[in-house]
Amino acid sequence: MEKRNAPRQRVFKSAIIEFPGGAFSCVVRNFSDVGAQLDVPSASGIPHEFTLVIPSAQSQLSCRAVWRSERRIGVAFSW
Repeated sequence: MEKRNAPRQRVFKSAIIEFPGGAFSCVVRNFSDVGAQLDVPSASGIPHEFTLVIPSAQSQLSCRAVWRSERRIGVAFSW
């Protein structure tokens, strides 16, 4: 059974991971009030903390990675 702090909604939104010295394109796969799951070309090189920019939602969210695999990152939002 999955344990989450908030229910996640499936989405498919283009986004950008921004951090000092770099940026990566990504896709937001699911989203909640407390976090999200991101598809990335490669999780290597993406820092522990970054800003997630979702242009279609006009959002900029401070994030920290809570888990990662080769092509996915789970993040928690830093409110």
